[in-house]
Amino acid sequence: MITISDELVDASVSLVSRVSGVSAHRSGIRSVEIERDALTVLADSLDGEIRDAFNASVAAILSAPGRVIVTGIGKSGHIGRKIASTLASTGTQATFVHATEASHGDLGMISSDDVIIALSWSGETQELGDLISFSRRFAVKLIAITSSRTSTLGSTADIVLALPIVREACPHNLAPTASSAMQLALGDALAIALLEARGFSALDFKQFHPGGKLAARLRTVEQLMHSGDEVPLVLAGTTMTDVLLAMTGKRYGCVGVVGRDGCLAGIVTDGDLRRHMGEDILHRSVDEVMTLDPVSLAPGTLASAALELMNRRRITTIFIVEGEKPAGILHIHDLLRAGIA
Repeated sequence: MITISDELVDASVSLVSRVSGVSAHRSGIRSVEIERDALTVLADSLDGEIRDAFNASVAAILSAPGRVIVTGIGKSGHIGRKIASTLASTGTQATFVHATEASHGDLGMISSDDVIIALSWSGETQELGDLISFSRRFAVKLIAITSSRTSTLGSTADIVLALPIVREACPHNLAPTASSAMQLALGDALAIALLEARGFSALDFKQFHPGGKLAARLRTVEQLMHSGDEVPLVLAGTTMTDVLLAMTGKRYGCVGVVGRDGCLAGIVTDGDLRRHMGEDILHRSVDEVMTLDPVSLAPGTLASAALELMNRRRITTIFIVEGEKPAGILHIHDLLRAGIA
């Protein structure tokens, strides 16, 4: 971990102040506030001026037999790459085609079954010319994300998502900042609307994210639970002497109680033992000590959901049941070892 000395911080702040006449962090706050305000304007536009166009864009993509082709150049191109990546990871087949490369052979990657999303703030990006002409010649659905409906791109597209004109965070109102934030947010909005329309689940999401912490959180409790002889179980009616032996032998700090039908009827935890502690506890039946209807989970439950439940209920162990019968047991340490917490 890199530690920045107070002297270095003071020197940096002093230098920024001398050069620009403003505090660095104040400049940062101003930029964030400008972009925040731009996103508020965009949200209002989504609920008003471009609502129909947004709905039409989602419908066009859902009905297209091919892929979504995202294109742009410069900052819009960088945003376009991210949009394509987000679409692809959330259930919508998508790829990015660089506008310049399209004119040198990559137009061959696009078919009439596809939908093109073209990003250009001005709508007059020259490099998009060949791609726009190609989309018109071969009847490829074209969605424009631009600030100008009357621009070359805006007037040619089938659907126009007209971004509201806002001030950039750049003090000269030149560097794409707030405008880029709106492009990115609109792309995310499309991706999530499509995800929800397709019923794309967390388990579907897992197929495209097999690595890292996200993948760990998308594992199911069945993949992490202990099963078979590792599960601490006793029959209803068992004496507490045998219950204690079962608890200490399995080392989970609890034991499940099953009825004659094999279904989980209760649980005995360390807390139950403390609450019923007395001279006669070893001679009592487990039925007198157990907690009825213990918290349990189905095998297909996501490990992240199990962690949330265990934290909320302040428990460290939970039984996994299938058809009301114990199939396994999960300890919070299993989640920690899997990298979920």
